[in-house]
Amino acid sequence: MELALFAGIPVSDYAKSLDWYERLLGGPATFYPNDVEAVWQLAANRSLYIEVLPDRAGHALHTVFVADFDDRLAAMAERGLTPAVMETYKNGVRKATFRDPDGNEIGFGGNPV
Repeated sequence: MELALFAGIPVSDYAKSLDWYERLLGGPATFYPNDVEAVWQLAANRSLYIEVLPDRAGHALHTVFVADFDDRLAAMAERGLTPAVMETYKNGVRKATFRDPDGNEIGFGGNPV
């Protein structure tokens, strides 16, 4: 059985968050289920979505592993986003953590250089 992922991120301000996630993920959402949600398909059966849930905003912790770590970070920087934290673990894996306007943490992990 193939697994799927539909990872949610609670936000407080739809317009502000939509703009931020478009810059983080490199474009508009894949679809908009309603006027308080936006969904980006990251890969087959793997999606990330924002939903206006002000009481829960700021508590998400997600990490996405990518093959194009350096290129992706460079593109994000061109769109005005820089990581809040950069880490390199003992095994050489790198992680860049971004914080959205509510404080949700979205990390991108990459293989060693």
